[in-house]
Order: sequence, then structure tokens, then C-alpha cells
Amino acid sequence: MRARAALYDDAMVHVWPLQLRDGELALRPLRRRDRAVFERLRERNAEWLRPWDATDPEHGRALPPFRILRRANEAQARLGTHLPLVITLHGELVGQITAGPIQYGAVRSATLGYWIDRRAAGRGAVPRAAALLIDHLFAELGMHRIEVTVRPENAASLRVVQKLHLRPEGMRQAAIHVDGAWRDHLVFALTAEEVATGDDGKGVLRRLRREFPGDTPTM
Repeated sequence: MRARAALYDDAMVHVWPLQLRDGELALRPLRRRDRAVFERLRERNAEWLRPWDATDPEHGRALPPFRILRRANEAQARLGTHLPLVITLHGELVGQITAGPIQYGAVRSATLGYWIDRRAAGRGAVPRAAALLIDHLFAELGMHRIEVTVRPENAASLRVVQKLHLRPEGMRQAAIHVDGAWRDHLVFALTAEEVATGDDGKGVLRRLRREFPGDTPTM
């Protein structure tokens, strides 16, 4: 199904449901039948993800129930304000990556957020997933700027933005409610002019493959 993002007439073509692939790694929407696997994954990784998960300052819960989460994801994705996708390796759900909010018009920017199963961490899945999605945002949606915010203590996520050549822009104090308190976050960004995108729409992913070939097998 192809539809223009509903909020802006000048937006480039927004496709949902969206699937992106790089060899054995794929990004796709969360499905109803993912419920049991998704809930087990989140439960198993609760302590691993707790220091980095955004929380509700009033209620403290990081994620709504699966049914509500999936419906919210679908509604936002069809509007074109967010692209919420799960990360799979060899067909196995191992994490999630979301672009949002996506802003069109004079801003044309998107913010990325992601998490990964502890068992799949350190295998290059998150940088590849982020590169795939950033290339899509630049080449297909006409975004100009991609931003990622990272807690200074999150060494693994800092490594991701370094691999992707996101530019450090400083600290936002008490920027996001995480793990029960307002936390400082470092800001990293990348603009379309900073990436040499080929005719295939690949730029960030091509650079990642060149610099970290061991993390990006081809199939």
C-alpha cells in the first residue's frame, strides 16, 4: 500500500507497511502474532534495558500492553509521523527501531530510538538497522536531518552513533524521563549533505559496510 504522509501535501511518498532488508537482517512492522515472542523478549531483557528505557513520569511504566502498543504504532505509522519497526535476524525478532517524530515542511527531520536483545548485542545489528532506516529517511522520505539522543553512560549506544558518523552536538540537560528520573542526554545528528547516497538509495549503509565489513555480512 502506498500513500502520501497525511499531514503534509509536499511530503515524499510514505509507504506502510514498510519492510527493509540487508541480508539476514530485516526491519518490518510489529505483527499480532509477535505478541508472545515480543513479551518474552521484553521480560527477559527487563534489567538489561531498564537504564535506557523511557518512562512515564506519572505512572512509571515504560511500555503499554502489547495490544495498545501495536495499535498506536499502526496509527502513527499510517499518518506518517513515526516508523516503528522490529529488527529481525534470520527471521528471529531481536529488537526494535523507531523513527519519530517525523517532521516534514521546513524542518524535515526525524529522531531515532532503538533497543536490542542482550543475546544479539555486539553483533552489529543496531548500526545496520539504523543505517538502513536512515538511508530510507533520506532517500525515500526526503528527510534533511536525523537525530539520536544518548545517555552519557550508555557506552554501547555511543558506539552505534560513532559507527554511523553522527555528529556530536552537545548535552540536553534533563531531556528525557528514563529509569524513573529526568536524565541528561547527548545529542548526535546527521544531515543529508553529510552522506554520499548512491542511485540505489544507500549511503550510510554503504559507508558502514566499507568501514566495518565484519559487522555487515552480505548475502
